[in-house]
Amino acid sequence: MKSLLCSLLVAVALTSCTKTGDAVNVQTLDQEFVSAWNSRDSGKITGMLADDVSFVQGTAHWKGKDEVSQKWVRETLPTISSLKTSVISSNVDANSAYEAGTFSVDVLPAGPGQPAGFGEGNYIFYWKKAADNTWKLSYAQLEGLPVQRRN
Repeated sequence: MKSLLCSLLVAVALTSCTKTGDAVNVQTLDQEFVSAWNSRDSGKITGMLADDVSFVQGTAHWKGKDEVSQKWVRETLPTISSLKTSVISSNVDANSAYEAGTFSVDVLPAGPGQPAGFGEGNYIFYWKKAADNTWKLSYAQLEGLPVQRRN
């Protein structure tokens, strides 16, 4: 009886460890992404994108790593700085993870003598585990308010 109870406890412990090990910390993934964005590391950002990534912002909807890299990452990266996120909701399982919340950015002047601004809005990042067990950003949606002029 004692050995059966010990075996049961070991099985539960091993099962628990396996399940926890399969899940990812989505906040860590998102912070790595934000850090790469704030460092203006387009190579790292692009490396974090799934091949079939989708990006939605307002009426813009881009699909695929090449299109999202060009139209979102490379074109937007030089225009903003200080990306910050605040988590409202998140969840993970063995193969997917999401985080949703609010974001804010500093918008850089369009040219000399132009005003700086700030933007804010809501975001969703959806991650999926790739075949090589790395986590890739599969879907990103940003819904921003109009950019405000910084005084």
